[in-house]
Amino acid sequence: MKIRIIAIGKIKEPYLKMGIDEYLKRLRVYTNIEIIEVNDEPVNDNPSLSQIEIVKNKEGEKVLKLLKEGDYVINLDLNQKQYTSEEFASFITNRMERSGSFITFVIGGSYGLSDELKKRGNEALSLSKMTFLHQLSRLILLEQIYRAFKINRNETYHK
Repeated sequence: MKIRIIAIGKIKEPYLKMGIDEYLKRLRVYTNIEIIEVNDEPVNDNPSLSQIEIVKNKEGEKVLKLLKEGDYVINLDLNQKQYTSEEFASFITNRMERSGSFITFVIGGSYGLSDELKKRGNEALSLSKMTFLHQLSRLILLEQIYRAFKINRNETYHK
């Protein structure tokens, strides 16, 4: 079983790095997991809509180059379906059974995902109706994946 997270941008904040490293360590007991960071595109402080689209498209192209034809891709997208932790645990189990034990999650950059990347995704989900820093989304996703494994194995974890 393998989970891959492709994320736009580097984690700079030490507290996020520590949290991410902790959940990666915890998850390695349950699954083979890796994070691939893709450099975000530089943009000025007040970009136009066309500049934002250019940035999203360039970032999307970088991610698309990392995806293989058979990859099962789940995009994180603010306006998509949300799950409870229990529903997400079932979702993970079902996806692993159907997609050959391999899942790729994609976390977009500050401006989201390109249209091409959205089209490439097999599914999309939202972590919350709230907006998070895309770097924080990585930590939240890892925690929920870890929680899903704990739920699926009937192991205790914080509620």
